[in-house]
Amino acid sequence: MCGFAGLFYPAVAKPVDPARVRAMGEAMAHRGPDGAGTWTAPGVGLAHRRLSIIDLAGSPQPMVDADERHAIVFNGEIYNFRDLRRELESRGRVFRSDGDTEVLLQGYAEWGPSLLDRLNGMFAFAIHDARTQTLFLARDRMGVKPLHYVELSDGALAFASELKGLVAHPLLRRAPDVRAVEDFLAFGYVPDDACLVAGVKKLPAGHFLLLERGKPVPAPQRWWQLSFADRARGSVAALEEELLHRLREGVTSRMVADVPLGAFLSGGVDSSAVVALMAEASRHAVKTCTIGFDEAGHDERAHAAGVAARFATDHRERVVRSDDFALIPTLVHAFDEPFADASALATWQVCALAREQVTVALSGDGADEALAGYRRHRFQAAEERVRGLIPAGVRSPLFGALGAAWPKADWAPRPLRAKATLMNLARDGAEGYARSVGVTTPELRAALLTDAARGALQGHRAEDRYVAAMRDAPARDALDRAQYADMAIWLPGDILTKTDRTSMAVSLEAREPLLDHRLVELAARLPSSMRLRGGEGKWLMKKAMQRYLPRDILYRPKMGFVTPVSAWFRGPLAEQATALARSRTLARTGWFDLERLGRLAEAHRAGREEHGRTLWQFVMLERSLVRLFG
Repeated sequence: MCGFAGLFYPAVAKPVDPARVRAMGEAMAHRGPDGAGTWTAPGVGLAHRRLSIIDLAGSPQPMVDADERHAIVFNGEIYNFRDLRRELESRGRVFRSDGDTEVLLQGYAEWGPSLLDRLNGMFAFAIHDARTQTLFLARDRMGVKPLHYVELSDGALAFASELKGLVAHPLLRRAPDVRAVEDFLAFGYVPDDACLVAGVKKLPAGHFLLLERGKPVPAPQRWWQLSFADRARGSVAALEEELLHRLREGVTSRMVADVPLGAFLSGGVDSSAVVALMAEASRHAVKTCTIGFDEAGHDERAHAAGVAARFATDHRERVVRSDDFALIPTLVHAFDEPFADASALATWQVCALAREQVTVALSGDGADEALAGYRRHRFQAAEERVRGLIPAGVRSPLFGALGAAWPKADWAPRPLRAKATLMNLARDGAEGYARSVGVTTPELRAALLTDAARGALQGHRAEDRYVAAMRDAPARDALDRAQYADMAIWLPGDILTKTDRTSMAVSLEAREPLLDHRLVELAARLPSSMRLRGGEGKWLMKKAMQRYLPRDILYRPKMGFVTPVSAWFRGPLAEQATALARSRTLARTGWFDLERLGRLAEAHRAGREEHGRTLWQFVMLERSLVRLFG
């Protein structure tokens, strides 16, 4: 796992200052503490920071091939690199190292962009071809590894693994983009098709960008797309075995490393399944770690300990305070852009614990998105059944009126908190789902923004990307469309960004076996009833894992990392919430009605209303604005 940065001049091969490229790489030294390298040629420069995982001494980067035609910088792991190497050797290719970086280099020389279809891995990389005067940038199917780029005033295209690599370039014009602020307030993260720094872009997952000298910068090209349009044929038993086979492949392929390897273990279904399959494939005790909380209702250590005992893992645990908000500056630095998924605090802590003993850790991320594991998937499927029974002309006014009349009872038991469901039933399925994944509603966002901000948005609305993704999804039913949108937007923007930044902040490589593309493609082809049945998400996966895991692990309610931000803003962070109304940083943008924000903070503090997540968003936004724009 690594970080890289670079410059390429598409119009004219201007000279590149090695010190400037090196500084871009050094800004991401945490991604690669084991080595650094810089390479320049007319019109191009590459910088790399290395975290050694495979071929510890033999694959320095930037790497240049024997005839000095191709040069590469690479972040990630190619899990089938040995198979690809054998195929390339059969074609006469000669290798000078033992790692996956040279396989990418030689594979691109042999196959060009079609190399991507052959890769099983997580990756972002850049390859320069001196003969054709081109630069090829590519990103993996799911978006596990990040890649940012921007066109600079001197004609260069700058690119980097993290935004801080671009910020290190003195010609980057830093101005905030109000559309990204709208997106962040809607979802709690800045999606991959937006950036808080105006002009900066993120290469989308499953896309590549081919730059040619003498031509303008083109739009990225899609090289992979997940499809829910087809259905797998076979009995439940046959598809269960196929799914289990893909689960094993995903896990075992990610256990190859020349450094200590372990796993995160929360005691939930996904991490427990990963550990079970690791234990099956390993001759040695799997190293596992978990963090517990000082609040019993959020502490999963007992479940994790049970799984660890079942598979005789080398298990470590640590109790952390549920109110450890002292990590906020660490997270602001790690993420660059504002990120308000509060579980990032716990994710950083479990990464730090793992890094004390291992350099690679397998994660359980991805199964909820691929196999319909979220509560919102169940709600969406149920709501669509209701929509299908009642004509829109009757349904919209009926449920709209009921939703408007129903009290907003955040304090009440869940069955009595029906306002959002009733309002969603009045909308079409895509609009309803777009709102269900959000944090701050369109109505509250509009109330907190000034006329100037609303004008600058020019009609841009965060939820529209979800509506468009679901409308255009290669899918058969409502559940397909919701999952497709989650895989395209939520997964790379929130889940994978969180795991990448928190793990890389402590120089740990996190691998995602449940996002092996062969497994994900199978999951998308499963009948909806095998993903979600009887209100049980991940139904077929849980059935397949019954031979490994007890029912109290497979079927207990999903807990996850919970951070009590609402309680913080009524307690130790109450003054910070109140201070938002006096923020010079927020005021300087001219985008926010700070008086109204102050009233919102006071209503929350007094317990009259619930706005904890929105206040957390504004705290993280203010700090990110200070970091990026001063």
